[in-house]
Amino acid sequence: MSQLASTQRAKRPEFRNINAFKDLTTYRLPLAGFVSILHRISGGIMFLLMPFIIWMFDTSISSEISFAKFKSAFNVGMLGLPGAIWKLVALALIWAYLHHFMAGLRHLWMDTSHEAVSLEFGKSSAIFTLAVSIGLTLILGAKLFGLY
Repeated sequence: MSQLASTQRAKRPEFRNINAFKDLTTYRLPLAGFVSILHRISGGIMFLLMPFIIWMFDTSISSEISFAKFKSAFNVGMLGLPGAIWKLVALALIWAYLHHFMAGLRHLWMDTSHEAVSLEFGKSSAIFTLAVSIGLTLILGAKLFGLY
């Protein structure tokens, strides 16, 4: 009877470490998880580029001469890099701020209204967060690059 009992037992689940090169490439992250990871990345971008943000703020409001220096950095360039590179850095900051702000509002909403937390709300709010942050980034990027 002991042999019969051992064969009828359900197989226990096997837990193992994942292989980062094999398993992570096949894992399908939900959209809400993707937005959450981008929230962390945008915060990191803003933190790492804080000296650039402080420089932009300082030179844009100090005097007319420093404002002209600020404008020339984006038009002509500085430190051996063309102005387009500095505009792309500023565009990355614009996206980081907008995404971090929108995703932060999303998280605050989910924290304060627990009845709104569901899979449907997670997906729809993630789509809204991405659409608004990318849409506003495109509009402000067009202004930054002089398209209007």
